[in-house]
Order: sequence, then C-alpha cells, then structure tokens
Amino acid sequence: MTRITLKAFFCTAAFFTLTACLKNDTLQAESSPRPAAIAAYPTAELSDSAGIEWDTLNQTTRKLYSQGNYSKAAKVARQALSVAKRTVGPNHPDYATSLNNLAFIYVNLGQFNQAEPMLQRSLAIYEKIFGSNHPGYATSLNNLADLYSRQGRYDDAEPLFRRSLGIRKKAFGPNHPDVAQSLNNLAKLYEDQGKYDDAEPLFQKSLNIVEKTLGPNHPNVATILNNLAFLYKAQKRYDKAATFYQRSLTISEKVLGSDHPHVAATLNNFVVLYLAQGQFDRAQPLLQRLLVIQEKVLNPNHPDVVKSLNNLAILNIILGRFDKAEPLFQRLLAIEEKTLGPDHSDAATSLNNLAYLYSQQGRYDKAEPMYQRALSILTKTLGPDHPKVVTIRNNMTVMYRAMNKTEEAEKMEMRIRAIKARQ
Repeated sequence: MTRITLKAFFCTAAFFTLTACLKNDTLQAESSPRPAAIAAYPTAELSDSAGIEWDTLNQTTRKLYSQGNYSKAAKVARQALSVAKRTVGPNHPDYATSLNNLAFIYVNLGQFNQAEPMLQRSLAIYEKIFGSNHPGYATSLNNLADLYSRQGRYDDAEPLFRRSLGIRKKAFGPNHPDVAQSLNNLAKLYEDQGKYDDAEPLFQKSLNIVEKTLGPNHPNVATILNNLAFLYKAQKRYDKAATFYQRSLTISEKVLGSDHPHVAATLNNFVVLYLAQGQFDRAQPLLQRLLVIQEKVLNPNHPDVVKSLNNLAILNIILGRFDKAEPLFQRLLAIEEKTLGPDHSDAATSLNNLAYLYSQQGRYDKAEPMYQRALSILTKTLGPDHPKVVTIRNNMTVMYRAMNKTEEAEKMEMRIRAIKARQ
C-alpha cells in the first residue's frame, strides 16, 4: 500500500501551517489584542457632561471588555452612546468618547465596517472642539490606525500611528503608558509587514515603559511579550520565543484568569511555535486546552471553535491518534453542514479529511462514499481542475490501490494527468 503523505491531506481555515494543509491561513502576528485601552478621557474643558448614568455605563463597558466579554461590552457601550446623544448631543466630546469606545470593541469583534465611520466621526468631533493635539484625538487616531492595520491597509495605518505617537509624546512625555501603547502598535505594524529589525527595538522600548509605569504583571506587559515572542518565532529564534510566550501566558493567567481570550490567544501562538519545530506532542495538549477555553466563552458554532476542532483533529492524525481525531472531525462536519450547508466547500474539506482517516484505518467502506461526496461538492463549487479536487483524486487513487481496485485507480490517475495537462 502506498503511504499517503501529509501533503495529500488538507484542512479548512487552519490557524497554523502544516505541510498537510493546502490552505495556508497562518496565524496573524497579533493574536493577542494590542493594548489599545478603551478611551474615557475627562471632559473638564466643558461645563456640561453626559452624566452619572453615562459614567456608570462606561465603567461597566471597560470592566466587561477587560474580562474578554466583548459582545456584552458592545451592548453596554451602545447604551452609553445613546445616553450621551440624549444628554449632551452628537457633537459633544463625551459622545465622541462613546463612539470611540464602541468602535474599538467592534474592531476586536472583527466588525470593521461598523467601526470605521464611528472612529472617523469621533476624530472629527475631537478635532473641532479641542484641536488635533488632544489626547482623545490621538486615541481615535490610534484606533482608526489599528483598524486599517487589521485590514492590511498598512500605508493608511502608519501615518496615523505616527501622528498619535507624536501627540502623546507631546502631551504626556516620552515615558507614559499611552506612548508605550503607540510604540507597540507601530512595532506591530512593522511586524505584520515582516520588518522585524524595525519592530524589535520599538517593542522593547514599549515593554520597558510599561514595566516601569504599570508594573511587571500588567496585562499590557503580557501583550507586548506575546508580540515580541511572535517576532522571535518568525525569525526562528525559537528558544527566545518560548521564553517570552511563557512569561506572557503566566501573567495573563494570573491577572486575567485561565479562561480569558488573551490566555487563549497566547496558547494559540504557543501551538504555532511548537508546530514550527515539529513538536506535535507538545502542541496537542495546548490545543486541547485552547478548545476548552473557546467552548466556554464562545458559542459552540463559533468560527474559532471550528478552527480549533479542525486543527486538533489534524494534529491527532499526525500523531496517529485516530480514535481521538474521528469524533472531532465528525463534530466539525456536523457544525459545517448545519451552519454552512451540506454542499459547502468547508464541509467537503471535512469529508475528505474524515475519509482520509478511515482510509488510513482500512475502513474503506466508510472512506469511499465520503471521498465521492467531497469530490462531487468541490468539483461543483471550485471547478474540476482545482488543486483540492486533485488532492481528493490523489487520495482516492491511493485508496483504490490499497483495495486492489486497479481499474478505478488507473482511471483516477488518467483524470489527474488530464487536469495537470490543462494547467
């Protein structure tokens, strides 16, 4: 029997790169959110304010956000925005602060289209009332730049980050936590572009400021350590990366709790580090723990849960733990069929992966119909010459050879050669 290589195996929406995966959706450098704190700047410059109710809602928003409960934080932030509009009107700095806070939460929820106009409106209000050197203006600049950075709009993001950094240095001095935040964010931008030599000294300067001003166990310290660790991992400085990830994880667990999204993010990055070194046995328990956290704080059909189910199943395949992989793939397939439909390409990917598992176990009666269904779906949705279609045909060829179905195997091989001839 011809052994199926990992290259014959593909995954859907994986957050790490395996040679088994045709789709390289690698983990983004900033898995743990930048320490861009929700703004709640005093508005003593004006005689009126949005009132006690607004202040209370803001405090609740910040608390929920710090706990990682972004959906509830957004709900309360919307209430605060409504109160500000009712009490002081849509051109007041408190209204601008509420816009900024809600937009920042939307950014962290990935709701970019909702966030951008809010941040732009917040900027306009601050500039009109206080001018373009006010800290509130700098915060909105920072958060708009953060949005652009997450969208890959680096040329739009960099000048805004630099303007925000300049305003904060002038307003607070060079060693203020907000300056450290801006340094981290600018470094993160460079890291995302692979400009590691530019990013590292900014991260280090940011880390020094935060440790001195906020203490060595502050959540922002954990975030910067996480970002530095990712940089070192990208440079293949694995030992240093592991040290920084461990420090980040220890702080986050101590300060935020073991089930906080920041803890999950660092676990996620730790997994990527181990996979890069081929240390699959060390990655597996961390990925298992990551899934447990996600299942507690997210709904069971959340995309992050789906990714972790897929990746944990693949990792168990690599480790030869087929009995552990099978129920994960089955659960994943059920979620995809329910949420995306039975003919979605992601469902087809899971069908292929489950069929691969059965084929490896010699359970060909289960593998063959799954391969056939996956082939039918992907041929219809991606076209007959797509690389994933070729992958399934390759997998089926190996299966047919193992089953001594020579005629079927040769037919598959002919189809593959015909596809490659057209490419």
